[in-house]
Amino acid sequence: MAETTYQGLIEDLEKYLEYQRDEGVQRLEVDRAVLEELAREPEPDVPETLVVEAVPIPDHFDSVEAIAAHVAGCTNCELCQSRTMTVPGEGKTDSPDILFVGEGPGAEEDAQGRPFVGKAGQLLSKMIDAMGYTREEVYIANVVKCRPPGNRKPVREEMDLCLPYLRRQIELIKPKVIVGLGGTAMEGLLGRPAGITRMRGVWQEYEGIKLMPTFHPSYLLRDPSKKKEAWADLKLVLGELGKVPPPRK
Repeated sequence: MAETTYQGLIEDLEKYLEYQRDEGVQRLEVDRAVLEELAREPEPDVPETLVVEAVPIPDHFDSVEAIAAHVAGCTNCELCQSRTMTVPGEGKTDSPDILFVGEGPGAEEDAQGRPFVGKAGQLLSKMIDAMGYTREEVYIANVVKCRPPGNRKPVREEMDLCLPYLRRQIELIKPKVIVGLGGTAMEGLLGRPAGITRMRGVWQEYEGIKLMPTFHPSYLLRDPSKKKEAWADLKLVLGELGKVPPPRK
């Protein structure tokens, strides 16, 4: 029974920290007694960490397929040690109307090698469909191409080492509009911390391309009341493209 209680505490704590992260909070104070209580639980065995050496990523890839092949063998950061599959991205590669950029792969994405295929991905697919598109008509990618352990937020170093892939993808794909899904995606694209609650719905710019920040689908699953705001953001994107939402099915 104690194990169940402890696990429940950890899950609640993870949800709370994810919520704070999405709100743009960078630091939290934790009572020492709480830390001591958590420390009583024996930690699982962790395999010895391998030393990884960052190698500059080429900037002359001539196709997204070449990027995907290079990503598959990338060992530039420690995320390579725990991944099952790399997740370079997928969708239309020839000037799609929209590029959706998320944070990083989750468990389902890591297992399948495809972006946004878990519960958050199912919601994203519904959002794309509501806009009048299919997944095949847009491009979907992430700031980092490997799953951070435990679905944690990628650290700045991991993002910096992986971002050259995304930047070159954007250069090759040439999307008309970019949608940044969540604060981490916006931080990666803009190069600075981004509080998504304050930033969402306000046009930004990435290398001359209009960039719309909105909530990450996983955040919407935790707080469905924010779906209306996210839909308002997506309607702004449609307006920028000269489109209107299709009639509801």
